[in-house]
Amino acid sequence: MSTVSAIIGLRNPGAQYADTRHNAGAWMVELLARQAGASLRSERKFLGDYAKVELDGHTVHLLLPSTFMNCSGQSVSLLTKFFKLSPEQLLVAHDELDIPPGQARFKQGGGHGGHNGLRDIISALGNNRSFHRLRIGIGHPGDASRVVNYVLGSPGKSDRIAIDSAIEAAVDALPLALSGDWAKAMNRLHAVRF
Repeated sequence: MSTVSAIIGLRNPGAQYADTRHNAGAWMVELLARQAGASLRSERKFLGDYAKVELDGHTVHLLLPSTFMNCSGQSVSLLTKFFKLSPEQLLVAHDELDIPPGQARFKQGGGHGGHNGLRDIISALGNNRSFHRLRIGIGHPGDASRVVNYVLGSPGKSDRIAIDSAIEAAVDALPLALSGDWAKAMNRLHAVRF
């Protein structure tokens, strides 16, 4: 299995979206950058904020697309072409309605599950779905008609603490994933509930 060489945190850009549930993937990449002592800087050739970091002896490209969520594939495609990365070398961190706050899950491949960021990335990669995902639980508002306002809203304090705890657990499990031991990384992360 290919080693992950790039981690992309999905988001909507701009201060007004920074604390919204839809940006949970970006929160994970921001935490990785902080822990690595790196600054994510605007990189026009990738249409995003970018940093190259060393994580447990692995060189990893971190990317936060500056496009809106529904156009995330533009940024991801530019990065993959520039560094000649295969979809299997990507880990896309994103918010997940079907998982409660306080849990996160690694997954490889699959559909987009209605997530517009994933839908656009799959399309931009020529319908290749084989990239890895980190699904960060944000819970569901209970009714499909409320989803848009829910993902574009900020979580309450207890939910935010739970989401942040799950992201920290994912970061802790990441070295196993980077070394190619996805089964062990999944076992460690999927046992965690906050």
